[in-house]
Amino acid sequence: MEIERPQSSEAPSAVPEPDVPWVTVVHNDPVNLMSYVTYVFQAYFGYSKDKAHRLMLDVHHKGRAVVSSGSREEMERDVQAMHGYGLWATLQQDR
Repeated sequence: MEIERPQSSEAPSAVPEPDVPWVTVVHNDPVNLMSYVTYVFQAYFGYSKDKAHRLMLDVHHKGRAVVSSGSREEMERDVQAMHGYGLWATLQQDR
């Protein structure tokens, strides 16, 4: 004899959470000139002079700035590029 189980009206919620974006963070350092940091942001990311300057000022005054966001692989590439330019950069998940 088979036992019937009651049917639930609620379907299990197996909705996967979206992949949280990652960000590249450039940190302030005592070595690089502000004009050089602005140049790097323009040269590598293709930012306008105004946007690159604003980001550089965040790095200088706040100690850090988020300069790009995307997949983990893309941000790892950007961090490596910043290191290649001599800037201190890290990646982290965006909150």
